[in-house]
Amino acid sequence: MKNKGKKIEQLFQESIKVKAQVLDSGIIKSLVSMGLLSAKVIQEGGKLMLCGNGGSAADAQHLAAEMLVRLRPNNNREGIPAIALAQDTSTITACGNDFGYDQLFERLVKTLGHDGDVLIAITTSGNSKNIIAAMKAAQEMSIKVFGFLGCKGGGALRHCDEAFIVPSNDTGRIQESHITAGHALMELIEDELLDSGYINLQQ
Repeated sequence: MKNKGKKIEQLFQESIKVKAQVLDSGIIKSLVSMGLLSAKVIQEGGKLMLCGNGGSAADAQHLAAEMLVRLRPNNNREGIPAIALAQDTSTITACGNDFGYDQLFERLVKTLGHDGDVLIAITTSGNSKNIIAAMKAAQEMSIKVFGFLGCKGGGALRHCDEAFIVPSNDTGRIQESHITAGHALMELIEDELLDSGYINLQQ
């Protein structure tokens, strides 16, 4: 039991260490830019689209839900337009079967996205083919592309307007920092939209 406890303690310490490295890297400035640009896009009638695979797909759904509904219980505000692209099993399996999984997010971006939207692409490796294809499609449509990446950014980095890169090769630690950064980004967007009067608190 003692060794098990040590293992858990080690995991927490590793998570803290990675987050400290994020702070030291100066990458927080990119999150601020993402938040301000996202708020501007929304004020101009655009929306956020989020995509990822596996745990990153869950993060995309998690963050989109908190935009549409709310993140902070004391901020009972109007919804903010956001959509997670990996949430419809019929669409996912149809595209995977008919065209191949690598085309899934590209097809959804081309169909649902518009000039002036934002794509938040989440990939721990930075090399997911279907994510990179979506990022390329978004760039061709003048959609801002924000990457939540791991390792050194991988092939996805060159397709980002802004990138939040977690300096780790450990998938679990990267995902933990991604969701922390995602929450920070959502709070910044929410604060900007509330301060500007674009959305309001409800009774």
